[in-house]
Amino acid sequence: MKKIAAVLLVLVSIIGTAVFWLSGNIDGLIRDAIAQYGSAMTQARVSVEAVRIEPASGKGAISNLLIGNPAGFKTAHAFKVGRIEVDIDLASVTKDVVVIRRIAIDAPDVIYEKGEAMTNFDAIQKNIASYLGPADSKKDGKKLIVDELTIRNAKAQASAAFMNGKTVNLPLPDITLKDVGKARGGITPGELGQEVAGALKARLTGAFSFDRLMKSTGEALDKAGTAVKGLFK
Repeated sequence: MKKIAAVLLVLVSIIGTAVFWLSGNIDGLIRDAIAQYGSAMTQARVSVEAVRIEPASGKGAISNLLIGNPAGFKTAHAFKVGRIEVDIDLASVTKDVVVIRRIAIDAPDVIYEKGEAMTNFDAIQKNIASYLGPADSKKDGKKLIVDELTIRNAKAQASAAFMNGKTVNLPLPDITLKDVGKARGGITPGELGQEVAGALKARLTGAFSFDRLMKSTGEALDKAGTAVKGLFK
């Protein structure tokens, strides 16, 4: 289970970072913080078009978030989504534990790519681990509780090195997590990401196998080769 889909770890971590910027109520700074922090963590391009948080209600949205791939991968990106809805309990922002009532990720586009040595998610996870450092080096800071997090209507694709950037579609059922971090009195953004990414990884591995893909591709090539040979009999 260590080979998790770390893209979601990045996603919830940078949302957590946006929450911590909220006290300044400067949407442009939140947007820049997401891009800067996310890119440093993943060693991949992270961009976001806009962030809008209503100061009166705590409700808002992150628009057009893109998380690219680390060097060495051929597909266009690891994760992108047009809109993420957030609902933050503003009364908790100045406290030690920030409560996010809702994070709704609608219609994300996820590409799961296996390179020569590891998947793009594995590479991102490795980069994140290097950025965060050992677990025992964590400093005290604000923690998070998420009442509800949903990932719905996802479009998932898979690719492998021999496919040269081409992909195949795979199903990814909706995911709903509730009361994340509540039992522990709050968790760090990284710990939140681990829980969410674990749920995503379970869905991806249940829906797709790179071994099966390589086997089916090999069988198709064998059949094609036999058919071509038959033309010259």
